[in-house]
Amino acid sequence: MSARSMDALVLHKVGDHRWEKVPIPEPGPREVRIRVAYCGVCGSDIPRVFSKGTYHFPTICGHEMAGVIDICGAEVTTCHPGDAVAVFPLIWCGQCPACEVGQYAACENYNYLGSRCNGGFAEYVVAPVQNLLPVPPGVSLEEAAMTEPAAVARHALRQGGGVTTGETIAIFGAGPIGIMLAQWARSSGAAQIVLFDIDPGKLELARAAGFTQVFHAKEHPPVATINRLTAGRGAHLCVEAAGVPLTVAQAIEAARWNGRVVLMGNPSADVLLPAKLISQAMRREISLHGTWNSVYSATGNDNDWTTALQAMASGQLSLKPLITHKVPLSQGVPAFEMIRDRTAFSAKVLIGNGV
Repeated sequence: MSARSMDALVLHKVGDHRWEKVPIPEPGPREVRIRVAYCGVCGSDIPRVFSKGTYHFPTICGHEMAGVIDICGAEVTTCHPGDAVAVFPLIWCGQCPACEVGQYAACENYNYLGSRCNGGFAEYVVAPVQNLLPVPPGVSLEEAAMTEPAAVARHALRQGGGVTTGETIAIFGAGPIGIMLAQWARSSGAAQIVLFDIDPGKLELARAAGFTQVFHAKEHPPVATINRLTAGRGAHLCVEAAGVPLTVAQAIEAARWNGRVVLMGNPSADVLLPAKLISQAMRREISLHGTWNSVYSATGNDNDWTTALQAMASGQLSLKPLITHKVPLSQGVPAFEMIRDRTAFSAKVLIGNGV
């Protein structure tokens, strides 16, 4: 560690989150130090800070990040100081069977920026050079900081078999990632994209993104609404993006014969499915898919991260309207409390000082 210090948000134990000075990290061989421009607050960061904790303490959380390379460690030749980069937070071991075939999300011995090691809620972060992607021209660092959730959203749709032109897609949860899902589905040719939530602010955000079939789930029961919009057939693909037991059941019930259901939201509680619903799912022969993380390639092969950045550059994804707050590190702790307590409406909150 360097003797110089930097600002960071440090989690000392569950609920003990502090803005303080810590030593600036130094990159090792094949590592790069990045000056973080922005790091997004993921929905998983809230329980990580206030209820579940991380794998050790103290920890600097934050895994949705982008910034500018500050210095390069030994043996780094593919990038240079001043380059704008997005950071893939999963650090794979490179030796297990999954890594041998490039399935890094299934690595048996992975590390992870922001939960297993220090992440992006700091002025600087160190990451392996193989975890960096150049930010394309025309893409801001604010947008690049949302590459991780955009890639996760794309991966979820791909896990559900993708989107075929003319299909009806139902999304349960209209937060930032739900709206990203909707944008990916729109660009893939979906005929109907139906979003449900109970937060009026999120519903308005979805409408502002150009989606018209946006419904308050308590005022418009999702299953009945989807049946009305599909002449009783149901949706081709349902994505549960809220992590709520009720919406898991609704997503399964709303799928048509031979339909697909993707479970994406981290569950907030145990899910108990009625026997009648399971019987219906069996009779309709629906497919149930899990999704976790995204596909990343260290060699430049087609992957969710490259595609997400390209989609931002082309305008296929419009992410800036999802940003409701940009706050400096000095205001990071109250920003977390604001999100937890819902004292103000928020969608995507970015923490950082720009560069």
